[in-house]
Order: sequence, then C-alpha cells, then structure tokens
Amino acid sequence: MHRRHNEDLFESTKMTFGEHLEELRRSLFKAVLALLVGFGIALVFADRVVDYIQTPLRGALKEHYGRMAAQDYRRILDARHADGLPVPANTEQAVKTLAEQGLVAEERYLDRRQWEALRNPAKEPGDLPNAAQGDAADSPRRSDLVRVIFYHDLDRDSRLQLIGLGAEEPFVVYMKAAFVVGAILASPFVFYFIWQFVAAGLYTHERRYVHIFLPFSVGLFLAGVALAFFIVFGYVLRFLLWFYELTGIDPDLRIRDWLSFVLILPLGFGVSFQLPLVMLFLERIGIFTVASYVSFWKVSVLVICFLSMILTPSGDPQSMILMAVPLVVLYVGGVLLCKLMPRRTTPFGEAIS
Repeated sequence: MHRRHNEDLFESTKMTFGEHLEELRRSLFKAVLALLVGFGIALVFADRVVDYIQTPLRGALKEHYGRMAAQDYRRILDARHADGLPVPANTEQAVKTLAEQGLVAEERYLDRRQWEALRNPAKEPGDLPNAAQGDAADSPRRSDLVRVIFYHDLDRDSRLQLIGLGAEEPFVVYMKAAFVVGAILASPFVFYFIWQFVAAGLYTHERRYVHIFLPFSVGLFLAGVALAFFIVFGYVLRFLLWFYELTGIDPDLRIRDWLSFVLILPLGFGVSFQLPLVMLFLERIGIFTVASYVSFWKVSVLVICFLSMILTPSGDPQSMILMAVPLVVLYVGGVLLCKLMPRRTTPFGEAIS
C-alpha cells in the first residue's frame, strides 16, 4: 500500500495556533511602531502638507468661480446694454478675455462725489460736486448713483480659501495631515510586516514568494493613492461643485471635511488595488481556482462595481467608474498572475500549499 505524500517533510516548519497568534501580535506591534515613526517624521512638515493637499480643491474652486464670474459678467453687460450704458462691442469676446486674464467683475454703486474722486484724484474733496440735493444724512437714491464695474484677481478671491469653524480645527487638521503622510511613508514597512506574518504560515519553499509579493503590494498601494490624488480628485470635485452651480449655492468648504475626504478616498484606492495579490492568496489556499475566477467574471465585475460605490465616499458616478475600471483590469491581472504562478502539487495531484 502506497504511503500518500503529505507535508511531513515540512513538519519542522509548522506552527501551532498559539504561535500564529504570537506572530500576529509581533507583526501588528511592528506595523503600529512603523506608523508612529512615520507620523513623527510627518509632524515636521505637516504644515506644508496641509497647504499642498488643498491644491486639487483650490484648482476646482478656481475653475468653478471662473465659470460663475463669466456668467456674472455676461449678466452685468446685458443689464448695462439694456439700460443704455456703454458696453464692449463684442460681449462674448469681452467675457472670454476676462476669463483668460483670471479676473472677476462685479458692479457697484458709487455716489457722484466718490465717482468724481476716482476720476479726478488730484482734486480736493471740497472742489467736488455734491452727490444730490438735500440732507447728506438722507438715504441715497438709485437715480443719483453711478454704476461702476470693479475687477479683482481670481487667484486672490477670498472664496478660494477653506475655512475653520472651531478653535481646535487647525490642530486637528495638522494632526490628520501628519497621519496621512505618516501612513504613506510607513506603508512599505507596514506591508513588509504583514507579509512577514503571512510568510510565517508558509512552507520554506513558498516563502520566496513574499519577496515577489512585497514590492508588488507596496507598488499597487502607492499607485492607488496616486490615482486618487492626481486624477480622481479633480473629477470628483468638478462633479460635486457642478451641483453647487446647478442649485445656485455658494460653496463654503471646511478644511476638516476636505481632509477627511483626502484621508478616505486615497486609502480606499490603495487598499482596493491589492486585488491581484488577494486573488492569488485565495487561489493558493484553495478557496478559488483560475477556472472559477474565469467562469464567475460577470459576478466579479458586479462585486467590483458595488465595492467601488462603497469605497468612494462621495458616491458620484465618475469616482466609482475611475475606481471600478482599474479594478477590472487588476482582476484580469490577478487571473494572469494565478496562471503564471500555479500552485505546486505532489505526484498524486494534491496541492502542496
């Protein structure tokens, strides 16, 4: 009777359940320690991080208020034309030129003394004509006022600045920024300790895969974070600000809310980009096979779309698509990875791992 091959050859590498728990505790401790070190380093330049992570939002707000400024200027010119006041010959060209120069126009009313003072700054106030007949304390009449267009630089518009409503808010924002950057700085070490724990449960011949998985794991995480920050944020913000424009509401955004958004979305992308490695792990432990991945691809795409909806806090279609499409590509990559790195089997056809 043949003695079936089992894993006795690797008996010396087996760990008890208690030893696994102890290895998990050590790995988690080292991962938390790496996060604390990264957090400590990030505290040194967190103020610059706070300023930098506002870049996508400031860009989206500038684009939003630029469109609003063009619409407002067009309304101002149309109203002045209807009232017989001088306007540019080509209104649309004037609106386009204003937008290209990054200017915001607003119409204000001045009494005639103020108007004359602006036109003739060299004159003494006593030499200027009175604004209207009657007591100076009387409320001005619209017919006595001059309608003047003032311009200011959009880059210096106060509406582009995020606000804080609590005394503790700058401190909270500073600490959150340090945490985000610290997590990114510590991510290679955190993933190393996680894979170190996984390697402790593998056989000796399988541990070489950890050296392959680790750089892929870190690279995929950073790729997800970069995709969220440099591409997805722009689409998400334009989509959300479009609703402000649609409803006629002025956005007055808080830095704490924005930073929370910055924290959740990139981390969601970074974690979700681990999909190929998760697929390979599930195939390794026998839960799924390459054939099952291929046969259930429609269900997998549906699950990916659902997870994309959950992991994107804004819930808008654009950010969901921008997460779902790369994940579908990564799903195909996971299938290819399982084919390129098949499970080892014994001469009896049994999987070794």
